[in-house]
Formats: sequence, structure tokens, C-alpha cells
Amino acid sequence: MIPWEFLDTAPVPGNGGELRLYRRGNEFSIRVAGRELMNSSAHGSEDALAELACDRIKDRTRPRVLIGGLGMGFTLSAALRRLGSRGHVDVAELVPAVIAWNRGPLAGLAGSPLQDRHVTVCEGDVAHMLRTVQSAYDAILLDVDNGPEGLTHKGNDWLYSPEGLKAASAALRPAGLLAVWSATPNRAFTQRLKRLGFAVDEVTVRARGRQGGGRHTIWLARRS
Repeated sequence: MIPWEFLDTAPVPGNGGELRLYRRGNEFSIRVAGRELMNSSAHGSEDALAELACDRIKDRTRPRVLIGGLGMGFTLSAALRRLGSRGHVDVAELVPAVIAWNRGPLAGLAGSPLQDRHVTVCEGDVAHMLRTVQSAYDAILLDVDNGPEGLTHKGNDWLYSPEGLKAASAALRPAGLLAVWSATPNRAFTQRLKRLGFAVDEVTVRARGRQGGGRHTIWLARRS
């Protein structure tokens, strides 16, 4: 088997940790503290996050979407496919090197979505954006850290707290949708969304799409 080749490292702002980028043939992996965060051969659930969310706002005339967490670009690419030329996507990414990787070695994986004219890249914390906008988005997609149980950046916990979810609700347009990706189920998070007035669907998706793989969770929470 071809060994993994280390390509680059990037500090995670605010927590002292670092992301590490690896390649093995045509396969890429991003890891933190020896644990794999994402792999280019298993992006079915990242695709599903965008597909499920964008299908629920397809009736909007000019939909605007915010994605928190660029990853390897698969969620962004899937959102662009679903929205077509009608929509616009803002992407917030905390780690500058992840943006650079998506313009460099990772660019071809998802079809170079950062080059699309319907995309605006925002280098910084998606939490800051949620605190500063009102009624701006038809859908907000969060694929930050590993979901409500954070792994790389403790500050991400705010996103999934009552305060963070209230900010997300305020950033949504009427009947807007909050979609959240997680590596694991989280019953307490489901109940938190409901207590804050969201109408919630919890969907299990597979890491490799129709080919199976691990089970991940997506919450689709409609603002009431």
C-alpha cells in the first residue's frame, strides 16, 4: 500500500493545535492530534448536508446560503450544484491555510468551487458572522469541528449553545433553515433546538453516500 505523504501543517487560531494535511496517491486526509477529521474518499455526508438543506429552500427566488467550515470544498460544491445560477454562497473558514489548500492541492477534488463567481470566501470565525448579521440567509450550514461535541477548537462550542443557536436563528430570513453536520448523534442537541422553537428533522447519512461507510447525523432545523 502507498504510504501517506505529509504535505503541510496549519495552526488552529485560538487553541494552540494544528491541522496536518496528508496525501496518498489521489486521496487526501486532514488530521488533528493524530485523528482524522476528513478524507477525500468519504464525503457523502458532506454532500448530503448541502443537498438536503438546499432542496428545502429551492422555492426561494434568489437564495443566499452561509456555510460555516470549508473543509475540502465538497459541501460548497454540492450547494452550488443544487442552487444553480440563482443562488449565492458565503463560506466562513477559520483556518487560512484550509482556504489556501482548497486553492492549491485540494482544488480539483470538488471541482474548484472557490473559483465560482457565486461564492464569497470569508476568512474568519463563522460565529463572528452570526453575531453581526440579521435576516441575511435562507439557509445556514454548519460543518464546524466534529459537530456539537467539538474536537479542534473549544470556541466552537458557542455555535451549538443556546446563545449561538439564537444568533443563527436571527441571521436567518423568515422560515429559514439551519442545517448542522455531526460525526455522531446528540440527543441533547436535538432537544436544545426544539426548546428554542426550531422544527427539527434528524437525518442519518452515510460517509460514502450510496457506497455506505460510517453513519453521520444532520439536523435540519426550520426557523418558526
